[in-house]
Amino acid sequence: MKPVFSEVISFRGTHYAFGKAQAERLKGSPLLSYHQSRRDRSRRKYTVDFLKARELFLDYAPKLWEELEGLADGLRWSLDEVVHEYSGWQQEWEKSGCSIFTAKDFLARNYDYHPKTYEGRFLLFQPDEGMATIGPGQRIIGRTDGMNEQGLCIGYNFVNRIKPLDGLICCTLTRFVLETCRTTEEAVSLLKELPHRHSFNYVIFDRHHTSAIVEGSPRGVVSRYGAVCTNHFSQIPHENRRHLGDSHERLESLRGHEQRIDTPVDAFHFLNETDGPIFAKQYEQWSGTIHTATYQTPSLKLWFGLGGDARPVYFDFARWLRGDRVTVKRILGALDTTVRIPYTEKDAGT
Repeated sequence: MKPVFSEVISFRGTHYAFGKAQAERLKGSPLLSYHQSRRDRSRRKYTVDFLKARELFLDYAPKLWEELEGLADGLRWSLDEVVHEYSGWQQEWEKSGCSIFTAKDFLARNYDYHPKTYEGRFLLFQPDEGMATIGPGQRIIGRTDGMNEQGLCIGYNFVNRIKPLDGLICCTLTRFVLETCRTTEEAVSLLKELPHRHSFNYVIFDRHHTSAIVEGSPRGVVSRYGAVCTNHFSQIPHENRRHLGDSHERLESLRGHEQRIDTPVDAFHFLNETDGPIFAKQYEQWSGTIHTATYQTPSLKLWFGLGGDARPVYFDFARWLRGDRVTVKRILGALDTTVRIPYTEKDAGT
């Protein structure tokens, strides 16, 4: 077992100040060392059209561009370097798992991926202008899943990275939705407008209990009603990978249990039990469960845990929005793996 943690970061202020504050926290950290160590490889692996990225951000989420500017100033990197590393425009994505379902008034999710990509950052952000959000960070400005002050939740599941095209990666698309949308309908519409780099399912749920699944690929985006989702498309099956047995098995397990789960805490334990049908331990194959989260949309409450058989940490986002302080400073957990987890280690090179 390897210990893992997520730093709980709460911030109120402008997006620019938030970006700069995140940069200050990153300085000297294993996470930044790891990011710096892969810069040469990143430059070779993909390119970024800076002007195209800037146009997209300014059209859809201009405040996020200010966050990138704050990151650049805080890190003393050029804005071009920050956009290349953290904007989520034109980046690669490896295979992963993930399972999500919605029931009654909550969305429940397992985030399955390789631990070496995890950042250990759980963020609450209330901007001077725009939507307040809560959720685990990815690629600094991105989110693996999350909820905003309107009770809109979103999480993504990998489908494939076949024939990627110019576009945004999943965690940046998730942040765009949380920053700008109030309802499931608005989120679906936005995801149909934005360019997608890879193929992912996006599960969306709002405080009106409206659920939708968006099947997004570089070649087209469709939406459908759905309450359970794993790692394949149903509306555009030609975009699927060849081997989908595990995805179908987890989908059937979710369908067999969703109606019998009454509370967000019950949902958390169902997904998080290491002996259960959904939790995954294939960390070396990029599909081990790193975190479990359940978001209760009308009340803006959240239960979150790292690793398996975790005791969920509870957040009352509504109270925090009214000015209460967060008493949790760090979320602790453990992963049943021997793989390297760079953000937890001082020597964070590749």
